[in-house]
Amino acid sequence: MAKGGVDIVRVYEDPGRRRGEQRVLVDRLWPRGLSKEVVDYDEWAKEATPSSELRRWYGHDPAKFGMFSNRYRHELAAPPAADAVAHLREVAKRQRLVLLPATPDVEHSGATVLRGVIEHGGR
Repeated sequence: MAKGGVDIVRVYEDPGRRRGEQRVLVDRLWPRGLSKEVVDYDEWAKEATPSSELRRWYGHDPAKFGMFSNRYRHELAAPPAADAVAHLREVAKRQRLVLLPATPDVEHSGATVLRGVIEHGGR
């Protein structure tokens, strides 16, 4: 990534906006217990999130993370997700991109996979 790069900040632990960043929600469902007035975001990239079917299958089970990552990368390579990824990649070239997931386990989350795809393509 040239200019901005990609960070992940759990939406429930958000320290607040820093100048020059684009903040993107990256969950298919709205973060439980937070009002829309409280969450500081610029866009909600539902198209770039795991499908409901994949999300339910995964169930945030770290033992399934490898297979989840492969399946999710496959989803991200096809429209409409691929278009959303291309958009996020362009944003990250111009400015700092902050992905805002709600999951408590960011390391084993779709946001981590998405960041890798934005930064390195499908690898």
